[in-house]
Amino acid sequence: MKLTLTTISAVATLAVTLPFAASANPILDGYKAEIKGTFTAAAGEKLYKTVGPNQLSCSSCHTDSPKSAGKHAKTNKAIDPLAPSVNPKRFTDVATVEKWFKRNCNDALGRACTTQEKGDFMTYVLSVK
Repeated sequence: MKLTLTTISAVATLAVTLPFAASANPILDGYKAEIKGTFTAAAGEKLYKTVGPNQLSCSSCHTDSPKSAGKHAKTNKAIDPLAPSVNPKRFTDVATVEKWFKRNCNDALGRACTTQEKGDFMTYVLSVK
């Protein structure tokens, strides 16, 4: 079999992309196991834009695009992009994820987020390329 540059390139691409396609986010997997259901990016995007009783939404600080750097609505502190496609550190540590869901859901929505909402939100943000 003669290997062409195209064949080698295709095999190399598969070798790099298949592990990522096959593996899901372990934190999201945990949420799925907890609710024994599925999540949707559409519901996550809706939650991202929902304005709560404090007149804040996720997009108030994280901008309309999770790919963009944001700024805290009250302190003006810089916030790194939320989307893992541009900030690979996001959604990699369960303690950090839970800490920020607890804080930000209370700030924006005036209550804790449900597991369904966390999963939908992560599904949306993970889908942003």
